[in-house]
Amino acid sequence: MRKVAVSLLVLLLATSAHAHDVEQPIARASWTFDPWIVAPLLTFGGIYAIGALTLSRRRGWNGGRRSWRDLACLVGWLSLAAALVSPLHWLGERLFTFHMIEHEIIMAVSAPLIVIARPVGTLLWSLPRRARLAMGRLMRQPVTRAAWNWLSSGRNATLLHGVAIWAWHAPVLFDAAVADPLLHRLQHLSFFATAVLFWWSVFRRSETGAAAWHVFVTMLHTSVLGALMALAPRVLYQQQTAAAASWGLTPLEDQQLAGIIMWVPAGTIYAGAALALIGIWINGAGKTAGQADVVAP
Repeated sequence: MRKVAVSLLVLLLATSAHAHDVEQPIARASWTFDPWIVAPLLTFGGIYAIGALTLSRRRGWNGGRRSWRDLACLVGWLSLAAALVSPLHWLGERLFTFHMIEHEIIMAVSAPLIVIARPVGTLLWSLPRRARLAMGRLMRQPVTRAAWNWLSSGRNATLLHGVAIWAWHAPVLFDAAVADPLLHRLQHLSFFATAVLFWWSVFRRSETGAAAWHVFVTMLHTSVLGALMALAPRVLYQQQTAAAASWGLTPLEDQQLAGIIMWVPAGTIYAGAALALIGIWINGAGKTAGQADVVAP
């Protein structure tokens, strides 16, 4: 931790010393309108809005519960759009630090919020009745259910998410994704898709104690990866850190700051989720024990 603190102090001092050099690159930051990203975002948002409006007009609609789910979906969608379309994405293509912030938003903010919203039912209600029923039958097919149950089980989802994170952060693959738009889209898609599976297993599939364990394991291995990047004695990501000098940072400082972001702020999100789940688990166990004591006499 002492090395991390020293590295962070050096980065802050370097950024302050070169503030006049940083202003020009920031002024050029722009929105990114990649049709392969914008089209799915707009399609999802539009379909969800139609489904939510349809449900709001139906008799027996639970307004309070739906409002919270709609709000979670909206915030998740907005955070995903901010990560992939706003100037943050433009900055992330040029500086490793911003790229890491972008990835953490996708995996630790957007994905869990959208999972909490449980959007599938709302999306289905945007379809005509015949299409909705056909999709419902398809989702209930044994093959479909078996595949989803396997992918979203706690162990498998945690493993798939971990493999995606570690594989794409291999320097060769990460630098290749920075240089190739197709690989870059695939990288973000795999991060988001496996994060959705992971958080679905945490919130919807696993028992509370097991869910806390899966979150803790994810916090542990991502923190290790962040620490390896932050404490590496040399630059591992040549392509990603090539423009660091324009921001008043050396390539190694850029890599160190990106690693610290994965290590500390992102690790704090997972730690908070794990502690919340442990608290719920202990509280539930206490209530069960209390009920057993009452019944026993």
